Amino acid sequence: MSDASRAGAVRMKMRADGALTYLISLTPEALPPVRARDLAAAWDAARAAAGADAWGAPRFFRFRRPDNSVTDLVLADPDASCWAAAVDAMVGLASAIGMSLCLRLLGLIDLLATARWTAPLVALRRDGAEIDPALLLAAATLPLTRDARLDEPSVRASVSRARLAAPRPNQGADP
Repeated sequence: MSDASRAGAVRMKMRADGALTYLISLTPEALPPVRARDLAAAWDAARAAAGADAWGAPRFFRFRRPDNSVTDLVLADPDASCWAAAVDAMVGLASAIGMSLCLRLLGLIDLLATARWTAPLVALRRDGAEIDPALLLAAATLPLTRDARLDEPSVRASVSRARLAAPRPNQGADP
């Protein structure tokens, strides 16, 4: 899909109660990849927003499928709403890239919270986090699932391949 056709892929409406509704003409699987550095910046923005108690409005996402069925996603959790608001302030959610960045950030946070194998790949500190570059790259570039999540087995496999291919310290050094 071209950048021009992605530009109008997301329409946003504000409800009377302040909640935001996004109507997306792409499926979650068709959302574009993002740059790993943009995902890292979104992480930092979300962390800063949470630290400032900048809680966002609830958000509703409706993805239209080619057969006219829909995939709905609701962000009513205050933390998720905060993180989505941070991405919205950073790049805007009314574009396919902004939507993709938001969902990838939420997927990464969910993955870190639920997949024990990710524990050694992230160092959380008071002043921020250090996330393994292979994990960031996988979260930024692998396709999202039908329900707008990261596919854990695909992410794990990608991280494993990247870590196996990475040069090891002292590799090739004389004994």
